[in-house]
Amino acid sequence: MTIIAKNRRASFDYELQDKYEAGLVLSGQEVKSIKTGHVSLNGSFVTRKGNEMFLTNASIPLYKFAGEMKNYDPTRSRKLLLKKSEIKYLIGKMSVEGLTLVPLCVYTKRKLIKLEFSVGKGKKKFDKRDTIQKREDKRRMERTLKNF
Repeated sequence: MTIIAKNRRASFDYELQDKYEAGLVLSGQEVKSIKTGHVSLNGSFVTRKGNEMFLTNASIPLYKFAGEMKNYDPTRSRKLLLKKSEIKYLIGKMSVEGLTLVPLCVYTKRKLIKLEFSVGKGKKKFDKRDTIQKREDKRRMERTLKNF
């Protein structure tokens, strides 16, 4: 498993609960672009259309060595490959107010490209301050223990 892209803000902006793995429906040049590391999950999210799930707003630029493609949209919605039971469970989770599906990372598993996403609840501003304070306290303790 090789991690290609990570959404670092996800754990800061959301309280993450369950993690899921899904395949992505991609075109050939998008696969090559992702494998060379050209993908961004900043501002992306998972949406539902009918009984299907889509990765929305993830940026996959045109492959550098691909021929000219007209009407290519780097931020188009890409279908996620999930089991029906998982989709039904996630639809139920999304119907609960305040819960959303947050992409965490894109990675390769053997020859396949996978997306890891999580059910998350948005943090309030005071929760974010608390997270920052805990991180700073941990760093301060590690520094003092390092000196002794």
